[in-house]
Amino acid sequence: MFPVFLSRRKAMTRAAMIAAGLFLSACVPSPQAQAPRIDPAAPVPVAMILPGGSGNPGDEVLARSLKQAADLAMADLNGVRIDLRVYNAGSDPAMSAAVARRAVDEGARIILGPVFAEAANAAGQAVRDRGVNVLSFSNNTAIAGGNVFVLGPTFENTANRLVSFAARNGKDQIAIVFEQNAAGEAGRSAIEQAAARSGAKVVLRESYPFSQQDVIAAAPRIAANVRASGAEAVFLTANSAGALPLLAQLLPESGLRPQDVQFVGLTRWDIPSATLSLPGLQGGWFAMPDPGLQAQFETRYSAAYGEQPHPIAGLAYDAVAAVGALVRSGRPNALSRESLTQGAGFAGVNGIFRLRPDGTNERALAVAQIRNAQVVIIDPAPRSFRGAGF
Repeated sequence: MFPVFLSRRKAMTRAAMIAAGLFLSACVPSPQAQAPRIDPAAPVPVAMILPGGSGNPGDEVLARSLKQAADLAMADLNGVRIDLRVYNAGSDPAMSAAVARRAVDEGARIILGPVFAEAANAAGQAVRDRGVNVLSFSNNTAIAGGNVFVLGPTFENTANRLVSFAARNGKDQIAIVFEQNAAGEAGRSAIEQAAARSGAKVVLRESYPFSQQDVIAAAPRIAANVRASGAEAVFLTANSAGALPLLAQLLPESGLRPQDVQFVGLTRWDIPSATLSLPGLQGGWFAMPDPGLQAQFETRYSAAYGEQPHPIAGLAYDAVAAVGALVRSGRPNALSRESLTQGAGFAGVNGIFRLRPDGTNERALAVAQIRNAQVVIIDPAPRSFRGAGF
């Protein structure tokens, strides 16, 4: 048990960490100048800043996958003319800022990327006084605001979906079990805010230091306190590369069984697929994009490029698709904040999504349950923003 947890942590690559959700410190850009206008009769210059050129093999794979996904989106624009200009900036914030300024000097009306939070924040700061919006591929809501939007899946969005679903299904007394680090605290906060919006009640908050020995020591206490609290659902912020496998084993061993309380995950429990086989997670809930749409994208991508897309490659497709939809309107102010945050949202590879005025995003998610080590959708992803679950 000890080596498993340690090996999982050591083996987690930079790419896997991106997919799991890295929370980095960053400052929020203040409001920017008016967005540059576009000429609907001419190709619209759009810059995309990628993490290529860093020398890190993981960054190069990620950059290639994002570029190829963007190319697929470009092929689907149906007559909308976009001049997509790709810039590589590694993962360095200063380089990203310099590249963002260069891209705007060369005519870019909007910037797609970068991936990493600090780089995206720096790019946004660099072009704020030019009025250029940045659709970053980050999931870190700490950098959202002003001219910076985050396209990546957020804890806030997932928590809203799962807490509201739990409350509608009679499980509105919830316990939060979270790790004592930035990601754990962010997850706890997201669940608390979602509970306040949905009418659910947080009856218990239990945390643990982020180490194997501390998880082992904390499990009996957590299990006993959850049972005593009367919680009907236990929300776990841990991911498969961290404490989740240990918690899935130790909590049931300590008397907190899945058949007695609903386990709910704030992270994807189907990545990697081996997580689905953990006995303690059978019957558990988690949120995911529409699996049918996700499979269609993966099939099309692999047919075009002979490899599977990176887990966040679809964000590049979504960014190009959103810009294309706005440019199609023919409005000179199509890339303003007001246009980007239109309530109807956009159609992405994993379903509908929309950008919020605070720079975060809202994505349609399905609620899945693990049954016999398989994913079963128990509440499909909404197809419009009028439906429940948002």
